Amino acid sequence: MKKVLISAVAVMAVAFALSSCAGTYNKGDKMPEMTSADIDTVSYALGMYYGEMLKSAPFGELNLNQMKKGFNDVINGNETIVNEDKIMMVIQSHLMKRQTYEATLNEKEGKEFLEENKTKEGVVETASGLQYRIVREGTGIAPEKTDTVEVNYEGRLLDGTVFDSSYERGETITFPLTGVIKGWTEGMTYVKEGGEIELYIPAELAYGQRGTGPIPANSTLVFKVELVKVMKGPKAESENK
Repeated sequence: MKKVLISAVAVMAVAFALSSCAGTYNKGDKMPEMTSADIDTVSYALGMYYGEMLKSAPFGELNLNQMKKGFNDVINGNETIVNEDKIMMVIQSHLMKRQTYEATLNEKEGKEFLEENKTKEGVVETASGLQYRIVREGTGIAPEKTDTVEVNYEGRLLDGTVFDSSYERGETITFPLTGVIKGWTEGMTYVKEGGEIELYIPAELAYGQRGTGPIPANSTLVFKVELVKVMKGPKAESENK
C-alpha cells in the first residue's frame, strides 16, 4: 500500500511537467545566484522525474488535458472538480481497479503461454505445473531442495521485460533453495552442476496474486539459469528418518 501511495502522490505532481501555461511558477523569491539557465535545468529535471514516476505507475490510459486542467485550477485558485480531501481516494480506487484488471489479464496470458509452451520440443511439465527445458547438460551433481546453489540467471516477464539479471550485475549469486520461490526450489533439482536450464514458472509457483517490485500480480515468469556450483545442505528431518 505504501508503494501505491507514493505512486499516487507522484502522479499528482506530474502536472508540473505537463502544464500548458507559459512563463514561470513563482512562489517565493528567486535566489540571487540562480540564473535562468539554472531554473530551466531544474525545471526540466523535475519534469523528467515525475514523467518517470507516471510511466512506472499502472494507471493505463489517462487524459493529459485533464491533468493539465487540474494543475492549472490548483495553481490559479480555481474551483476544482474533485474535492481536495478526496484526491487520494479517487487515485487509489483507480489503482486498485487497474491492479485487479491486470492480475486477471496476466493470469489468462500465463495459462495460454504455458499451454502452448508445453508442446515445444524439449519442454517438460511436472506434476506441480512447472515447466522446464534443459539447455545444456551439466556434468556435476544435481542439487536437492535443501542445498545451496551458486548461479548466473536472468528473469523475464512474458513480454520479454528483464526484471532481474545477475549477468547485468556481472557476478554470480549464491542462495539456499529453501529461501526462494517454489518454482526455483523445484526447478533447480532438474539441472546438474555446470548445466543450464530454462524455467517456465506459473504464477502460483512464483509470486502469485501479490506480485513484487517490477513483477505484476499473477505473472508467469521465465528464467534462464546456469548452475555454477552446488553446496550440500542439511537433510530434512523426514528424509533422515
